[in-house]
Amino acid sequence: MENILLLLNIILAIILVLMVLMQKSEGGALGIGVSQENLMFSKSAGNFMTKATAIIATLFIICSLALTIISRGELTPLNSVLDTVEESNEDTPSIPEDN
Repeated sequence: MENILLLLNIILAIILVLMVLMQKSEGGALGIGVSQENLMFSKSAGNFMTKATAIIATLFIICSLALTIISRGELTPLNSVLDTVEESNEDTPSIPEDN
């Protein structure tokens, strides 16, 4: 199940990048694209590419969250690190007494 979601996530990421790159540049300040035309007439808001990009981005986020939830169970440690550490005096170097 995790491998299928991972493959789907990679495919959605590639499609999302391609969809963003195929969109028409609006020439706003850093891609915000807010101008007087856009505020008065919302033609660009109903664009097919904009809606498709929003849908693909939503699917990508849902898939990423599902991957996180599934893989979270594997990350919980079964025992503590402190339980496995054993102190040994054999590894510590001895201090020479010939000073």
